[in-house]
Amino acid sequence: MNFKHLVSLAHALASDGFLCLRFTCKGLNLAYRVKAYNAVRDYLKTLERFTLKNIFFGGRSMGCRAAAALARQLSDESEDAVQGVICLSFPLHPPGKTHTHHQRSEDLKMLPGSVCVLFVSGTEDTMCNGDLFNEVLKDMKAETEVFWLQGGSHGLTVKGRSEDSVMDEVNLKVLLWIKEKTVLGN
Repeated sequence: MNFKHLVSLAHALASDGFLCLRFTCKGLNLAYRVKAYNAVRDYLKTLERFTLKNIFFGGRSMGCRAAAALARQLSDESEDAVQGVICLSFPLHPPGKTHTHHQRSEDLKMLPGSVCVLFVSGTEDTMCNGDLFNEVLKDMKAETEVFWLQGGSHGLTVKGRSEDSVMDEVNLKVLLWIKEKTVLGN
């Protein structure tokens, strides 16, 4: 939760008028993370001063998988429950273990066409083989867009560039994408 790029993105979203709720899950267990996401969503529904619409879930690395799993589950309940998913550095497979990509991409493939997904991935990410990732995208029903950060690692760092300049680029892409989707969704 306190990764510099997550804090930076939250500030960029909030500065542009988007309610952004961040929280962390101590464990790596995917089911636990989805349960925590659900608890947060249920809590937000109880707050009378907020109307939940144009909901986007997002995460970084394993948090992407949890966000996609929750979006799929909520979409099973109601077609308009989630508008989009933001995936920063989706972990398609552990480094060198590309055979595991089928299991890690199940929830993505099950997202309905009513959900849009933005992937932000580095071209040098050892946990997201580009060719395998493109195959996953072909199997998805959801509308997808991929922002490839040139030279970016799984941590969204780029040799020769400051972290702030990289995050400014990523934040701008995410912000413009959300704005485009919320205009189209209304």
